[in-house]
Amino acid sequence: MAETLRRVLNSGSAAGPAEESTAEAGPPLLLLGGPGSGKTALLFAAALETAGEGQGPVLFLTRRPLQSLPRGTRAALEPLRLQKIRFQYPPSTLELLRLLCSAHEARGAAPSLLLLDGLEEYLTEDLGPQEAAYLAALLVDTAAHFSHQGGPGQGCGLIVALQTQEEGDSGDAQPLALLQRYFPAQCWLQPNASGPGQHCLRACLEPGGLEPRAEWWVTFQPDGEMTVTQWPTQAGDTGSHKGSSSEGQS
Repeated sequence: MAETLRRVLNSGSAAGPAEESTAEAGPPLLLLGGPGSGKTALLFAAALETAGEGQGPVLFLTRRPLQSLPRGTRAALEPLRLQKIRFQYPPSTLELLRLLCSAHEARGAAPSLLLLDGLEEYLTEDLGPQEAAYLAALLVDTAAHFSHQGGPGQGCGLIVALQTQEEGDSGDAQPLALLQRYFPAQCWLQPNASGPGQHCLRACLEPGGLEPRAEWWVTFQPDGEMTVTQWPTQAGDTGSHKGSSSEGQS
């Protein structure tokens, strides 16, 4: 799933050639960042990207409805893409487990992307390490089932967003280490110095395996629009390389 996020972050960038989509889902990816770091915006951008690739629908799991939809992107204005995103709102860990366990009973086209926003909210309900591992394994197994159901060339990717604690607080180190066993790819959203009214982040994508690490500069404008440029170590002058746009930070 690292390639899906890579395409989202490279979208519209003049720093390199456009990347072709691939049917290979890739390993599950954990999207990590503090409060207000844009995790939800990136998840939705990934949903729009996948919905426009001519594959199956996107299943977006979150505890509550999104407050706003991405703005400023061509994809966000295409109703057909939005129609392919199916939202479900499991209100508790038990309901999330029930939904995942019953995924094999669902009718219709198998999803090509499974997204979960706010994993930390489902891990706070007195879950021990074994229960957390079970939830992570069930997410991975559900994506694998959708891949099998979709048939050859129709793999289902998995991206899960997890809110991290403040820097220097090691309280989430143990569950994070456990989750990384199931999610070999990670994308970290780290705060950087921001201008007036802006919120700037450094997105560090670690695909896992032999794939190289990639980094971007992500800026949220006061109106919620998200602009993306490649990190200077990967491209020379990145000031004019604007990428995808999205609204709503989480």
